[in-house]
Amino acid sequence: VRILICSDSAGRKESIRQLFEESNAVAGQNGKPLYPLKPEGFDGIADFMKSGSLFGLVTAQLFNGFTWPAENLIVVTEAELFTTTARQRRKGKDSESADPDMLFKDLSELKIGDPVVHSDHGIGRYQGLVLLNLAPPKEEPIFEEFLHLVYANEATLYVPVQQLQMVTRYAGSDPDSAPLHQLGSGQWDKAKRKAAQQIRDTAAELLSLYAARAIRKGHAFEFSAHDYAAFAESFGFEETPDQANAIAAVIGDMTSGTPMDRLVCGDVGFGKTEVALRASFVAVMGGKQVAILAPTTLLAEQHVATWKDRFADWPVRIVELSRFKTTKEINTALEAIAKGEADIIIGTHKLLSKETQFANLGLVIVDEEHRFGVRQKDALKALRAEVDILTLTATPIPRTLGMAMEGLREFSIIATAPQKRLAIKTFVRREGDGVIREAVLREIKRGGQVYFLHN
Repeated sequence: VRILICSDSAGRKESIRQLFEESNAVAGQNGKPLYPLKPEGFDGIADFMKSGSLFGLVTAQLFNGFTWPAENLIVVTEAELFTTTARQRRKGKDSESADPDMLFKDLSELKIGDPVVHSDHGIGRYQGLVLLNLAPPKEEPIFEEFLHLVYANEATLYVPVQQLQMVTRYAGSDPDSAPLHQLGSGQWDKAKRKAAQQIRDTAAELLSLYAARAIRKGHAFEFSAHDYAAFAESFGFEETPDQANAIAAVIGDMTSGTPMDRLVCGDVGFGKTEVALRASFVAVMGGKQVAILAPTTLLAEQHVATWKDRFADWPVRIVELSRFKTTKEINTALEAIAKGEADIIIGTHKLLSKETQFANLGLVIVDEEHRFGVRQKDALKALRAEVDILTLTATPIPRTLGMAMEGLREFSIIATAPQKRLAIKTFVRREGDGVIREAVLREIKRGGQVYFLHN
């Protein structure tokens, strides 16, 4: 009888080999020893079959072992040798790193034709469940249930239902045109290596950037208390306690001499914009430029109107960089920014272009930070490591929230609603032009604004 042991990895293969050599185990039959169990390593099952070895060891991830009477062969998996395998011991760690929302909790969540991602083989399409007979010929059938996945060139992969954790949702924008990987081509491994390298590169860049910010001295802003009080008086509302605390914390950071990196989190309409306006005033009065990054052109336009209204009585020049501006207007703005003639610059992603050269940048304000990528937000920080950063959001992304909770970023919460603010009401109605027209006209007649989501 020939015996072949399949290990999960090359490292485990070596560990199993050493284990047998140190144990002095002997193969026997009916109480009679036959030969010592000293496994010989092979590159694959085919190499073992060609050899005359009685006891072999290969790297092959099999779920169950089997017997092959015609070849007088017994195949044993690592899972059958030990109560737990290396893969099972790593399962806790892997499951923590996986996105829980991407995992399938139940097979009923899968629909025929859905694109899925196998952790070892890449993107395929789910084609349902099939029963396969795993028993050798002429023996009693042993049926197991498998997920049927189809890959490029109609290649088929059967995944045991016990390995459902290896199959996750496809997160692409268009599931119907999901690009299927080719089995055995190495495409998926290459894509994973490339993604891992990009993650490492980004992590290294961010580590270097935050390390530089930690050791460098920032700019300690100075301003006239009288002028600041006059600017604050132009705020037409009474500050809420949380809002006042956030403003005080931001100004404290800006005057401390240490680069500020503060996250201000608050619901829509709770006063985050006023915090940004006060910070802008302190920066400009301190002789520095302010860059305000907005995710959309519409929001950038609204910010321009708000900032111009609040700074109307002050010698401050505000410019906008967005697609609403002509090439001539943008070039004029870029020239003013480079010469230091523009004090506050409000824009979308154009702020991050290489053409934007700041003369004396001191404060970066990122609005709705969850709508920007890591590289986009940190591109402005990279301009100067000592620049102050103020981030505004109603829904912080996990990375930003985690950094704030761990103390890597300062954190202010505005949880108090403004006085006399009414609670938001949500109505669900049957679709109809009459209902839409009535709601829009009612809001316009009362002097309000309408935000229409058409799609």
